[in-house]
Amino acid sequence: MRILVVGGGGREHAIVWKLAQSPKVEKIYCAHGNGGIAALAECIPIKATDIEGVVRFSKENKLDMVVVAPDDPLAAGMVDALEAEGIRAFGPRKNAAVIEASKSFSKDLMRKYGIPTAQYEVFDNSEHAIEYLRHQKYPIVVKADGLALGKGVIIAHGFDQAHEAVNSIMEDKVFGEAGSKIVIEEFMVGPEVSVLAFTDGKTVVPMVSSQDHKRALDNDEGLNTGGMGTFSPSRVYTPEVADYCMEKIFKPTIYAMNKENRKFKGVLYFGLMITADGPKVLEYNARFGDPETQVVLPRLQTDLLEIFDAVIDERLGEIEIKWNDGAAVCVIMASGGYPGKYRTGYEISGIADAEHDPGIVVFHAGTSCENGKYYTAGGRVLGVTAMEENLEKAIKKAYEGVNKISFADMHFRKDIGRK
Repeated sequence: MRILVVGGGGREHAIVWKLAQSPKVEKIYCAHGNGGIAALAECIPIKATDIEGVVRFSKENKLDMVVVAPDDPLAAGMVDALEAEGIRAFGPRKNAAVIEASKSFSKDLMRKYGIPTAQYEVFDNSEHAIEYLRHQKYPIVVKADGLALGKGVIIAHGFDQAHEAVNSIMEDKVFGEAGSKIVIEEFMVGPEVSVLAFTDGKTVVPMVSSQDHKRALDNDEGLNTGGMGTFSPSRVYTPEVADYCMEKIFKPTIYAMNKENRKFKGVLYFGLMITADGPKVLEYNARFGDPETQVVLPRLQTDLLEIFDAVIDERLGEIEIKWNDGAAVCVIMASGGYPGKYRTGYEISGIADAEHDPGIVVFHAGTSCENGKYYTAGGRVLGVTAMEENLEKAIKKAYEGVNKISFADMHFRKDIGRK
């Protein structure tokens, strides 16, 4: 089969890496890819958001499948456009991807169908939002309604900070049109767990659990990022918690989307908070999470292409999905200054040395490749993933890999996996 993967980060590298292991895969393209992906796939200069370009390339090259990985093209309807031309596509259609593209939609869905989540209110008027905030308990959470690269969430510890958050999102438009509406919700306390699930709209199959480290600095300090590292499995996601989530969250969400005539086919990401009152939904994503994918897919034993085919054909219930019993840890190596200003173009050394260990794979997030050498080309540069029989060994191995890699101004957390 000839396949196109849309996107160009660490998540897409992990997807390409896993697909490349399938005996059914003949050729992989990636739009637009990165330096590491180029070793496994032919990278083509088409932006991930260029729907017309992706459709045209898929038709001209008679592709058998297109995997749409990022949130923006899903929300814009890339899967719909591909299917309209008879091209098999993996990912939710536009009317289902709204579960991530609009936080107010997802919160209203949960309220309507009794899916446990934080108390909230939605505002499209900043003055009304600020008046509401005068009478709330703190801390409180202020969220831009739309897609904001994972950065549209502000935890306010007092009224003044909340007031400033509303103004920056709704008036100053720091997240663009994503901030035309906001969601203000109660601050929940507890460990966060990420559970990605394959679903064909009828069957839902959770993947192994993981936990993400969002803050830029050790001890969960510093600015929020797209993710500085992950580990799998989560220590707090017990079989009892998993059973509760399946019956009270996962199945009800698929049911709710079907009742709303928004059948969801693809990967549905459940961001969970394990509170004193039980698990609750923090957020939904309509695709593989990043960097969670970089610890989840290395634990997958089943052919990923077979799963994608089963989801598209709505026969997910007919296949068995197997995982290994070990653990995986991913440490993100970032450019100094990320998620603020940073420089790129620095040569990277030591990747091959790190991958000499068969238990380590280095996923590229923001790299370019010129004349056989890799250079930094983004905020998050690499994800060093180690697989071992347990978390302690995986943590140790991941940092052994990190210590073999170097580039100017590199930054990474030293406590990944220690939650």
